[in-house]
Amino acid sequence: MNWIKTQFQKELWSPYAAGVLLGIVGVLAVWISDNLLGASGAFENLAGIIGKAIAPAQFNIMYFNFIMPAAITWGVILLIGIFLGGLLGALTSRTWKLSLNSDPQWRRIFGPQVWKRWVIAFLGAIVLQYGAGIAGGCTSGLAISGGMLLAPAAFLFIAGMFASGILTTLLVYRKNY
Repeated sequence: MNWIKTQFQKELWSPYAAGVLLGIVGVLAVWISDNLLGASGAFENLAGIIGKAIAPAQFNIMYFNFIMPAAITWGVILLIGIFLGGLLGALTSRTWKLSLNSDPQWRRIFGPQVWKRWVIAFLGAIVLQYGAGIAGGCTSGLAISGGMLLAPAAFLFIAGMFASGILTTLLVYRKNY
């Protein structure tokens, strides 16, 4: 029991141990809930819930009624679990801190203004979520769950994700990375 406690208190886990645990979580998710891992749709469910509370007439459409229902779905529960699990991990490893995106690389590339870095991060998240919608899933849904199912699309996505990540890093950071 002491060994497990020590592992949870580490700041960095072995990628092998994390991979094995992620595989176990993926199998358990399918076995217990009959759902694959995937969180991008949860944001649309939450947007529908908020939208129906604020402007019910505008959100009473087919998309939020049938395709991505404005409801607490498996994805929303998973998203909450991801947040709470990350929080628990940060607290047990004693690495919890509130940051205003003060990473030195971000400051050097995008400037000293905190608001500017937050706007860029927020716009990047919107582009990422929009791309996940076009692709039919996020990284966890397509790469992890699709990879567990040995779906060819998952492996094409993983290759494209790494290639675009390398290209984006070279474009944003140039020779500084």
